[in-house]
Amino acid sequence: MEKKLRIFDLSRISPTAATANGNTSTNGAVVIEAEQGFEIGAGVHNGTIKAIVWTYDPNVLVTAADDKMIRWWDLRTQSVIQEQPVSGEIGSCEFTNVKAGRDDIGDGLPVLCIAAGKTVYFYGSMNACTLVKQVVLPYDVASVALHPSQRKFVTGALKDTWAKVYDYDSEKELGTL
Repeated sequence: MEKKLRIFDLSRISPTAATANGNTSTNGAVVIEAEQGFEIGAGVHNGTIKAIVWTYDPNVLVTAADDKMIRWWDLRTQSVIQEQPVSGEIGSCEFTNVKAGRDDIGDGLPVLCIAAGKTVYFYGSMNACTLVKQVVLPYDVASVALHPSQRKFVTGALKDTWAKVYDYDSEKELGTL
């Protein structure tokens, strides 16, 4: 909600010191204060950050915000290395969770799948910054997931309860669930 991207080095935060200072929740979990992290890209986000995902490259992460921008961050330089505007409100931004082979979509690497407005976006490569494909649909998309080896993607809409399955290559709807 603060429009701030904060990174915390958990190896430098002592649970013992936090507990001694009274920084525990009612269930005994350690509470980490915002000041214990450092902000990256102060003032860059003009909307609430809706998603943060780490790419296959451990030095690059992606943020999706209400300002309709996807940003790729290099943690070494603490700066934006790529920005991509999207066509509408961001519904989801996440990686495929199915292990893909070298001949599958993404060439064996996870694919970043983004639903925004009436468009779904698929990004690939080590740091997921290469647009592989985008598909414009006739409805506002709330979420998208890709199965890289079956070459299918599924979407959920904002205004109905149906999940729609598509052929990745032809972009034709295969059915609803």
